[in-house]
Amino acid sequence: MKLAVVLVALCAAVAPAWAANKVVCYYDSRAYWREGAAKIEPVDLEPSLSLCTHLVYGFAVVDGNTNRLTPMDDYVDLDTNKGYYRLITSLKARHPGLRVLLSVGGGADSAGEKDKYLTLLETPEKRAEFVNSAKQLLKHHNFDGLDLAWQFPALKEKKDRGTLGNVWHKFKKTFTGSSKDEKEEEHRDGFTSLVRELKAALRGDGLMLTAAILPHVNSTVYYDYRVLAPLLDQVHLMTYDFRTPERSPQEADYPAPLYYVHDRKSYQNVDATVRRWLEHGTDGVKIIVGIPTFGRSWKLNTESGISGVPPVTADGPGDAGTVTKTPGIMAWQETCLLLHNSKVADVPNDRLLRRVGDPSKRLGSYAYRIAKTKDDVGLWVGYEDTESAAYKAAYVKNKGLGGVAIFDLSMDDPRGVCDGNKFPILRAAKNGL
Repeated sequence: MKLAVVLVALCAAVAPAWAANKVVCYYDSRAYWREGAAKIEPVDLEPSLSLCTHLVYGFAVVDGNTNRLTPMDDYVDLDTNKGYYRLITSLKARHPGLRVLLSVGGGADSAGEKDKYLTLLETPEKRAEFVNSAKQLLKHHNFDGLDLAWQFPALKEKKDRGTLGNVWHKFKKTFTGSSKDEKEEEHRDGFTSLVRELKAALRGDGLMLTAAILPHVNSTVYYDYRVLAPLLDQVHLMTYDFRTPERSPQEADYPAPLYYVHDRKSYQNVDATVRRWLEHGTDGVKIIVGIPTFGRSWKLNTESGISGVPPVTADGPGDAGTVTKTPGIMAWQETCLLLHNSKVADVPNDRLLRRVGDPSKRLGSYAYRIAKTKDDVGLWVGYEDTESAAYKAAYVKNKGLGGVAIFDLSMDDPRGVCDGNKFPILRAAKNGL
């Protein structure tokens, strides 16, 4: 009896170390359409796969006419052309133990097409169309499971208003209406039913079912935590983009802090997101914490000051980088070459960024370049680097959580241009576990 008690205590003591062993690696296939060295194909992922336990291919979408799961890009995905579905699942032959999942949604559909993710949930017949097509598509292309990065409506960034501001805001809504989902309870129950039906359909073939919780979705509205968690194999918390230049164009701030930042919203950090799921009964070993490989950038002007300390007055999204070609987003391989300590890039000194690290290990790193004149354009970037990825992984390990999710491999440094090491953020996170 005493021996049994000792063994139980020992197992409890080492459980956190055993729990944090999953490294879920996302690959966004839209990287195919980038130009030159920024174009990342399945073959370019090979150096990363010995570090990944799961590879998630993004993204499939919902066909609004049939409610079926369908490829986002027939040219890239299907065998008749590039055949990425087949290529990505064939990687398992060279990496035994790797499980390859297909993700649906993930923000791949434009804002005007998101209603189909809600209407699909409203009837058993529509859900059955999706479930049957999903099972067929997964089996046909040898995927090991489905990741539900469901496109629920995103919450608008709440403004800090005084008493008069709140009164005026409520008065305006009386006449302009509200963007609130009037069927939110029905959609929550429908999503719960969809997960239950998918689980029943996939279980017999040993296929996984996971959910990726996208940024700015109201989890307390759309996710019935206590019912969903036992049905899901893993819950991937996409804990980044708490602040973005699209949502807050006039204020640059930490995009993915680990802990609460003074005078900010208490729920906009990794720890608050994790605690919410734990407090609602989710088993910690199922929780996978998202780590981005990209930063968020804002333009600075002469009103932004010279310190760079966030929050900083800004002037909208930063210019598009050479890799992402998207304003307001900078892949790590773009950011690292602009830092003052970079020894690789041929960048004029007046274009380099001053790096500010995070000795507190709570907020994240940032870098900036001030606007010296009215005609000059400065830049502020809050980003993930190897240091912040490592301490987020250590947080996961110390909390006894399931692991980390890297989003995404194509915006890490697949070619090793920063310091010669390929996929440095992924490696740092893996080592941190």
